[in-house]
Amino acid sequence: MLVEELREITAIPGISGYEEKVREKLMEWLEPYADCTVDTIGNLIVELGEGDLKAIFMAHMDEIGLLITGITPDGKLRFRKIGGIDDRLLYGRHVDVITESGNLDGVIGALPVHLNLERKFDTVPWNRLTIDIGAESKEEALDMGVKVLDYAVFKKHFAVLNNRYVSTRSLDDRFGVVALVEAIKDLVDHDLNGRFIFAFTVQEEIGLKGAKFLAEHYSPKYAFAIDSFACCSELTGDVKLGGGALIRAVDNSAIYTRRLARKVWEIAEKNDISIQIGVTGGGTDASVFQSKSEVLALSVPIKYLHSEVETLHLGDLEALIKLIEAIAFEL
Repeated sequence: MLVEELREITAIPGISGYEEKVREKLMEWLEPYADCTVDTIGNLIVELGEGDLKAIFMAHMDEIGLLITGITPDGKLRFRKIGGIDDRLLYGRHVDVITESGNLDGVIGALPVHLNLERKFDTVPWNRLTIDIGAESKEEALDMGVKVLDYAVFKKHFAVLNNRYVSTRSLDDRFGVVALVEAIKDLVDHDLNGRFIFAFTVQEEIGLKGAKFLAEHYSPKYAFAIDSFACCSELTGDVKLGGGALIRAVDNSAIYTRRLARKVWEIAEKNDISIQIGVTGGGTDASVFQSKSEVLALSVPIKYLHSEVETLHLGDLEALIKLIEAIAFEL
């Protein structure tokens, strides 16, 4: 079940500002269970329970990718990066170019070693690369349906490794989206002590824009981000894939509420949920609520983050879903 949901949702393209295809799929998934609303910026909102707003859980729908900024006279597509992409990952890659009339195959070319007479193998910066869609002129590219402000994503390949790991592009943060969907499905028929918002946010990868919009309109007692934990290195310590759900206690955007971290740890232990705690880089939607709420990021560890081969352990995701549900019951 989780594997098929991950396979379906990660295959849908949706860079920051272009999340509509992802949002449409989520509305289709959630329609049998709960009412959905879409706010002005594009966040998808589900509310459960009644009374005072107890907590908000957020997972972002957007992914990193490439925004088309121009077309060269010989039909190549110029682009800029949307979100944090290592230039080394662009060279010699297949991409899907997403246009209003459909998807096109594209490639980011690479100079063959046979022709590299200077034998220089430095990383080629993104601004010196173009996407080749097989057009031989700007006019032909336009006839193929491409225009400025279309976008491209890495070609998606979904792999299940040893029946316990999933590896694909855009697990960040489509695993969080799946976790919230599954929690909503399990919680919808239960009485909750207060009102809970589940928000599928936009434009996280370019500065937490969707979450900032939410923070202008809601003042929950607790704010949780369900987002990736970049793993594993000397920075992340003892955190490991397969070790369970994860409290992301510190990152570049926040030192999260220690009291809430302890409370969530106790909830996990009480419900026999495997739990870890750690430190990583990056930032999450929860950080923008720090001035008004107790905040925390909940995660699973992901190897190879912001690449084509992001990898998580399915057991960690199962534990995270149980943890979200337990928090909603016990806060």
